[in-house]
Amino acid sequence: MDVGQDIKTERANWSFGDKVADRFAEHVRRSVPWYEEGHALICQLSDFFCLDNSICYELGVSAGELIKKLALHNRRKPDIRWIGLDIEPAMIKTAENHCKDVANIELLCADIRLVDFEKSDLIVSYYCIQFIPARYRQELFNKIYAALNWSGAFLLFEKVRAPDARFQDIQVALYNEFKLRNGFSAEEVLNKSLSLKGVLEPFSTEGNLGLLRRAGFTDIMTVMKNIGFEGFLAIK
Repeated sequence: MDVGQDIKTERANWSFGDKVADRFAEHVRRSVPWYEEGHALICQLSDFFCLDNSICYELGVSAGELIKKLALHNRRKPDIRWIGLDIEPAMIKTAENHCKDVANIELLCADIRLVDFEKSDLIVSYYCIQFIPARYRQELFNKIYAALNWSGAFLLFEKVRAPDARFQDIQVALYNEFKLRNGFSAEEVLNKSLSLKGVLEPFSTEGNLGLLRRAGFTDIMTVMKNIGFEGFLAIK
């Protein structure tokens, strides 16, 4: 099945590996509303949390675009360690090439569920955790909370489900229209939806807030929302 940008996949078998890494940047820009704006907002928010000697993580670093923007945005603090994690070797390879001119970026091929995080001031997940099986998410949120220093921040951006069936119908229709306007064919939109069955499992806004609160976060705010795409700022 073709899902656009010459990316081929199968039903219920979407993957970020192999050739997807080379075409990911173009594909995701056309697939996620306010994708670039989200990057810019995260960079601005990092000003409040990144200190001269901070350790900061991006979970699911993909092609390395956001972590490079963060490092360059904070270039006056060259002793920050920016650590990007991704489970796909092809993505890490693409990110390494993209970030090769920034000395304080470290890229590791690892399953974020199994990583022992160092104490950190900022952890960013940009549309990543929605791909982790639901049964593992609470444990991961607990680890993130434990890893943050006091007053450290977790920036969580996720695709979210609507609160009821009527709103979900509206949300799906609007999102399909967004993708069609961005040049995807109706067949590509359907194929992508079929490929994500059992792979992408969004929670609702309240579902994500529940995960954050059970992990220990009490100071939580929505910082960006476009229908079914939402960014949360949670401060320890």
